[in-house]
Amino acid sequence: MKTKKFTTSQLTILGLMAGILFLMAYTPLGYLNIGPLAVTFNVIPVAVCAIVLGPTGGAIAGAVFGLTSFMQAMGIGGVSALGAALFQINPLMTAVQCFGPRILDGICIGFIYRAVHKRANTYVSCAVTGFFSAFLNTLFFMTALVVMFGNTELIQNLMGGHNIIIGCCLMVGVNAISEMVSSTVITAAVGTALSKAHLIPASQIAKPDTAA
Repeated sequence: MKTKKFTTSQLTILGLMAGILFLMAYTPLGYLNIGPLAVTFNVIPVAVCAIVLGPTGGAIAGAVFGLTSFMQAMGIGGVSALGAALFQINPLMTAVQCFGPRILDGICIGFIYRAVHKRANTYVSCAVTGFFSAFLNTLFFMTALVVMFGNTELIQNLMGGHNIIIGCCLMVGVNAISEMVSSTVITAAVGTALSKAHLIPASQIAKPDTAA
């Protein structure tokens, strides 16, 4: 089996997105604190990497995203209130909470982009990828949170005594919608620009592009 190698331009984009993830993690650019959970825009660089480098690139960017979250949970360079609280409960499960959903998100949206691009142009494919980057990140994160920490007093209090589905909806609230909208719009614009600059490899493009 052949091992896929990234081109110099792909590695450059990966490094740039990783740098942006760290920049967004430790500046107000990456998070908007609304309610118990912050709105995060870090799903956008993950989506861009998944588009340009496929599932592998999405997984790498997702791991970088997870690393910044775990560092914040440990109070390195910044503090995540929820992450810090989870870290006090169980550091190992907090690491899984930070890394697992983001890596899985990056892998999934890499395949989603390839699948959608068989039937749609670059703009639509990137928009769909951006949407699912935010949607799946929320879904995987909340699923992991409930599975690993759902019985803790912290999460029970955040859910306000409601059942799991209602409690999760109340926790994410408008945050998830904001993430999905922003990720859809920005990823579509960035992905289309990268395609026009011929920075998306042929292996990621399954049909002739008809985007304007």
